Amino acid sequence: MLSQIYEIQTPEEAERCVALGVDRIGSVLLSAAEWKQPEIRDVIRLTDGSETRNNLIPLFTDWETLCRAMEYYRPHFVHFCDNLTDGQGLQADLSPFILLQEKFKKAFPEIAIVRSIPVPPAGLAPDFPCLDLVHVMEAVSDFLLIDTWLGREPVAGFVGITGMPADLERAKAVVLESSIPVLLAGGLSPENVFHAVSEVLPAGADSCTQTNQVDASGKPIRFKKDFLKVEKFVTEIRRAEAALPSRKEELARRLTGLREELQLRIAALPAHSVRPHQLLAIEDLEDNIALIEKQLRRIDRIL
Repeated sequence: MLSQIYEIQTPEEAERCVALGVDRIGSVLLSAAEWKQPEIRDVIRLTDGSETRNNLIPLFTDWETLCRAMEYYRPHFVHFCDNLTDGQGLQADLSPFILLQEKFKKAFPEIAIVRSIPVPPAGLAPDFPCLDLVHVMEAVSDFLLIDTWLGREPVAGFVGITGMPADLERAKAVVLESSIPVLLAGGLSPENVFHAVSEVLPAGADSCTQTNQVDASGKPIRFKKDFLKVEKFVTEIRRAEAALPSRKEELARRLTGLREELQLRIAALPAHSVRPHQLLAIEDLEDNIALIEKQLRRIDRIL
């Protein structure tokens, strides 16, 4: 299970992340006008020869500038985090994002594409089109990353750095529905990441805001990492990963029990006059079996 830390903008912070065993470090290009940042290129070069990979978020979509940036930095991953809905949670026209990613993949086949999928917090926007976005964007992406959608984002037009968790039930649905690996982000901290990844079973977990230093009022300081928090975050992901074999055994036992119950209920059906509640009970069992089978496949991919 991957650990990923954003926003790493200096070689000094990148070096400390590598030493702590962070699997991926992410940096951000804040504007097209300031796309060329030698320190960020040093961050990316620093991972050469290590097992740590690097991500780069461009907060712009100008094609010419994007190409110049990729030639200059040559990251392992480019991460597109444009908001895919409007402020009310209605799906935007996705064709410009699809075309951009298709064009990018042809121009830079060696750079993998990560696409953020917005997911609201629990209780907000119940009809939000999370799974519709997955179905469209996974075809032109190598990884998806769940991040929290609020409707009014800290960086206009982009998803992320809210410091708030996404709805874990909808995040779980995204992971189970996607045909490509999904990372979980959104308000993840050393205190909550173990529970979150144990529930959602993503390919990895990402932290930005909740592993930052804080000021005197307790507000996170952007671009300033607290490396005790980073170390604990990585440790908690490793702990969750170590618990997966026993989780797999538990799910396998539940699956066996459900299958046995299903066979008994089918065998008990009368030859005639089957009642609706009997069929509903069987359908519920079949749904639960399918869900556990998906969860077991997810664990197998992680392990």
